[in-house]
Amino acid sequence: MRWTAAIDELERGLLQRDVAARALLLAALAGEHVLLLGPPGTAKSELARRLQRLLPGAHYFERLLTRFSVPEELFGPLSLKALEDDRYERLTAGYLPSAEVAFLDEVFKANSAILNTLLGLLHERCFDNGQHRVDVPLVCLVGASNEVPQDESLHAFYDRFLLRVPVMPVDDAHFAALLQTALPEGEAHPDAQLSSESLQALRAQAGRVRLGDEVIALLSAARERAKHTQQAVSDRRWRQTATLLQVQAASRDASEVSTWDTWLLPFTLAADPDQVPGWTDWFLQTVARATPLAIDGLERAVAAFEQQLDVERRAPADAQDDSAGKLALARAIAGPSSESELVRITSERAHRRYGALHIRARVAQVAEVQQRLGAVQDEVHATAGVVLAQARAHGWLPPSWMARIEAVHTQRCAQVDALAARLTELHEGFAALPRLAEDTSDFVPTPVSWQA
Repeated sequence: MRWTAAIDELERGLLQRDVAARALLLAALAGEHVLLLGPPGTAKSELARRLQRLLPGAHYFERLLTRFSVPEELFGPLSLKALEDDRYERLTAGYLPSAEVAFLDEVFKANSAILNTLLGLLHERCFDNGQHRVDVPLVCLVGASNEVPQDESLHAFYDRFLLRVPVMPVDDAHFAALLQTALPEGEAHPDAQLSSESLQALRAQAGRVRLGDEVIALLSAARERAKHTQQAVSDRRWRQTATLLQVQAASRDASEVSTWDTWLLPFTLAADPDQVPGWTDWFLQTVARATPLAIDGLERAVAAFEQQLDVERRAPADAQDDSAGKLALARAIAGPSSESELVRITSERAHRRYGALHIRARVAQVAEVQQRLGAVQDEVHATAGVVLAQARAHGWLPPSWMARIEAVHTQRCAQVDALAARLTELHEGFAALPRLAEDTSDFVPTPVSWQA
């Protein structure tokens, strides 16, 4: 994929930031804005700075906002010369209205005067400077916050961030690597850089990408889930999400959006970081088919056969047979050792023997279960092959998600394979039951039963 170098540049030296890096890059490609939600010190500003380095010649603006911040800090000071001419204009050079990439930390702590101006700037890419409305070159604004705003007056501004990505501290498994990893410095590699021409061409290409019936059906299912879980998603957000999926598909040179492109839905539909895991699981189950196997009935069947085989192996010989007494005598002769050949031979003779009809009936019943499991086994392995091939070929799917998908499908395959191996042992075990020396028995055993 042609954007791989850019992804690598964003991720280089950072741990567990594969989701945030991909979401940030896709937002920039689509001209959308990103909100990174997490505690301080989790590389939020670092990701924004790296994004700026991917855009040759792009201006970068960064501010930490507080309730005491004033508009001049973001939009530039008033022009004294303009005031002399009775014009209320700002000197915007070097400030947010002149930046292609901006990072605003603690973005929801700004006052209403700043937020109202930001609303128009984010949505319309315009800035009212005095009597003039000027276009701004903003490609992507990256906001950061420790938490989701609870004040209803902030919800409209919060909704302007199409992608809202939780960013958490590195976990214990990666802590040692964190201590030993240095952050790279310098400019981005030329192969990773994104020219304005390439962005414009990509967005034009995205306009020709079809959503397709399968993706529309999946988005409809997502809408039903949002309603069922009482998560409000605006019509504007649905349209923006569809456009983002088209941009992602275009970046893969695809003519139609894939269901795999919807891995972004947890970050466009979840209104709160606590809702992201639920949407992630929904994607993994719906698209990646990473669900637990529903083969409890077959497992109970195998367990029932194992119990029956154990019973039939241990069943004593018929009462008229004196094999049990011979076994006791053999053990007395052999002493404490149970490895005596005499004990083994006598023990075999002390157990019940079965007719051919009995053995064939048991083997046939096991074979029937083997056939049912075989169909499941073929389907599980085929599904794993298709799903993993599609996931690996997608290009944008985060490696951490890929690892989860691989783990689930590997476990599913191992589960059915282990059950198949147990059935093979049962088949061989029933076939090897002791046989009657003179087989005159026409007894057919009652089939082994289990709860399906």
